[in-house]
Amino acid sequence: MGCHSYYLSRYRKKGYNPQILYYGANTMTVSKNVVHSVKEQSHYLTKKLMDLKLVPPDHLQIIEKACKNLPFNITAHLLKMLEHQNEHSPISRQFIPSPLECKVGEDELSDPIGDASHSPVKGIIHRYPDRVLLTPTLTCPVYCRFCFRRESVGHGLLKKLELERALEYIKTNSDIWEVILSGGDPFTLSSRRLKDLISNLEKIEHVGVIRIHTRVPIVDPDKITGRLISAIKSKKPVFIVVHCNHSDELIPETEEAIARLVDNGFPLLAQTVLLKGINDNANTLKTLMKRLVKCRVKPYYLHHGDKAEGTSHFRTTITTGQKLVKKLRGSVSGLCQPNYMLDIPNGHGKVPIGPSYLEASEDMNWNITDWKGVKHQYRDE
Repeated sequence: MGCHSYYLSRYRKKGYNPQILYYGANTMTVSKNVVHSVKEQSHYLTKKLMDLKLVPPDHLQIIEKACKNLPFNITAHLLKMLEHQNEHSPISRQFIPSPLECKVGEDELSDPIGDASHSPVKGIIHRYPDRVLLTPTLTCPVYCRFCFRRESVGHGLLKKLELERALEYIKTNSDIWEVILSGGDPFTLSSRRLKDLISNLEKIEHVGVIRIHTRVPIVDPDKITGRLISAIKSKKPVFIVVHCNHSDELIPETEEAIARLVDNGFPLLAQTVLLKGINDNANTLKTLMKRLVKCRVKPYYLHHGDKAEGTSHFRTTITTGQKLVKKLRGSVSGLCQPNYMLDIPNGHGKVPIGPSYLEASEDMNWNITDWKGVKHQYRDE
């Protein structure tokens, strides 16, 4: 069963019309042989968004245009959550298309972090010497409206030969120590495909660690089954990084899905994107980071928003981000502190951009600012 068919069969069981659950750029495949036109998709999307009162009627036409640039996809789990949200809620703003997406800034890029320039073979992004990104699928169960891979997501699986070439690239580059499965979302793959992929990576001697980036425990927690967990078990360490931006995402079903992963021995980390109007508030971030740690998930990265086309309404300034990180320092446990990171545009890699507490002075002295803002001298001999 294909990934779309898998999701749709589950939606039917929960009483949702599968035809309204995916709106893409050209066509929608809801099963092997059923394809709906943009016009039909538009009808279903329009009806559902209006029913939920998540989009003003006068915005519908431009929203359909936005969906041609980045597909609209939703899971039954999120759909149920959205029934109790308004259009300005942290959940709605992350996943419901907005007219603002059609506004593209002069400095925004179709490939903001320069993936293409670091892709020696299809499915591989090799930016740093000791690690690679492997993208076995570009499909996600949902499409975050701030996605930095909006030009490529939604384009399905790597073909068998493409995946073989990607794995061969990893085999022949002995400096590669870590393989990061990303996409798309690797957890949209069938358990069989996941198991085969993990098994192939496990056989490569110089690969020491496997990392999986996913949104599935947050947006489709029912998919974290015993079968999936068995599929990703390995003799090598497997780290799972979940993408979570607001504590409202951590409802009981999600917490249970996370617990199933942790209880089966997988170390969990979290990455969060700093988003204007969603989590650009110190108390909101504190609550999120504490909730994650209570779920046994270590906050790892707080990403500054990438300059992807049509995402300026999500981005804060770096100054705003630094002020927020300063407020976290000392007011929450070190366990709750993520690294504030920026992907330098055009593929030059990630750098930490958190505030500095250290300032050089004369005669080998340093001025150091504590978490309360008080300056102290330190002599470096």
